[in-house]
Amino acid sequence: MKRRSFLTALPAAASVSLPIFSQAPKGGRLKITAVEVQRVEGKREAVAGARWQHQVNPLHVYEEHRPKPYQPPVEGKLTTVPTSALYLRIKTDAGVEGLYGPIDKEAAIVVDQQLKSFLTGKDPLAVETLWDQMYRLNRHSRAGHFMMAISAVDNALWDLRGRYFGAPVYRLLGGPARPAVEAYGSCLGYSIEPEAAGARAAELKKNGFRHQKWFFAYGPGDGTEGLKKNLALVRALREAAGDDTEIMFDAFMGWDLNYALAWAKQAERYRPRWIEEAFPPDKLESFAELRRATSIPVASGEHFYGRWEVNRYLRAGALNVVQADPEWCGGVSELVKICAIASLYDAHVVPHGHSLHAALHVVAAQSPAVCPLVEYLILKMATYYHFEKEPLRVVNGRIALPERPGFGIKLDPTKVERQTTVKWDA
Repeated sequence: MKRRSFLTALPAAASVSLPIFSQAPKGGRLKITAVEVQRVEGKREAVAGARWQHQVNPLHVYEEHRPKPYQPPVEGKLTTVPTSALYLRIKTDAGVEGLYGPIDKEAAIVVDQQLKSFLTGKDPLAVETLWDQMYRLNRHSRAGHFMMAISAVDNALWDLRGRYFGAPVYRLLGGPARPAVEAYGSCLGYSIEPEAAGARAAELKKNGFRHQKWFFAYGPGDGTEGLKKNLALVRALREAAGDDTEIMFDAFMGWDLNYALAWAKQAERYRPRWIEEAFPPDKLESFAELRRATSIPVASGEHFYGRWEVNRYLRAGALNVVQADPEWCGGVSELVKICAIASLYDAHVVPHGHSLHAALHVVAAQSPAVCPLVEYLILKMATYYHFEKEPLRVVNGRIALPERPGFGIKLDPTKVERQTTVKWDA
């Protein structure tokens, strides 16, 4: 009976797919006809005079490059400011297109100058083959701007593939593993003065953010006083958010090993969920030593470029949490491989939240044992998807999975005042 029921259902299922596959040209093979970087421009509202709290970074060991102490801005009035974003569009001879963005300018230049002509005429559904060919195309492909460009193309190809098959990307990846993905509130830009940060943490908890990440402003260049301020922030957040809220911390490569060990020794009592990117990614041994020395989980990886770097870190016992970014590490295709590697070591993959579309779909298709969370940069995401008609939203700390094909990105014509194809001369 079960077999009969399945066979009976086949015509109905096939009829749903026919309109999609009927777009394929004769011979059934699609070809890429254009790879376009498009700039969309318009206006949005902003608060006049608004300033973000700075975070520590590697250059701050030099006194002349260290920011002055943060001063909360005086409440400004709403004003209208010009804004723009870059999106990557891949077109085919069947009319099926892929769209992804916003993408970084550095990636867009490489796409336009080096990948556009290479991709033209190729099969856009051969996602794995195209990734491998792009990786082999240039001697510098293993990292930096070239890998960022590969990421942008790969993500746009996954969107195209989803639109072709009429399914969200996470379904093509084998999901969904859950109906919604929990997001942690990333608090970059908020004041880290203990009283203000504590109040904000309590407010975010009420809004459903059971996980929150805060950013340190002080490092070795600020001496003992800076270390005390970093610890005061940890204490204030734990007291304000309570024991049932996970609190993470980000040092953005601004520390050294001695400083991190001193901080960890005093911070352990407050049970941070992780300490992130305490050092630049070249310092693998420092990450491994920190992990051996503290019970606080160690996280890093937003500046990793590909599965090979992740594997080296995990084999060295250097990380508990991998934060590879699908906008930079090689796109959806590479992040899926990174998840498989991390699962061998019982490490979590929580993608860096530079953007959200690709990360959400990969996480949604993975076991929560591997990918428990996505990052949601609260202040950045408030305007990052300004030009999109249906941007992803966090409700009570969770993002519901979209059912639209591909990544479901649609530009809002009421917000796009000008749209042009951008070209860079080689």
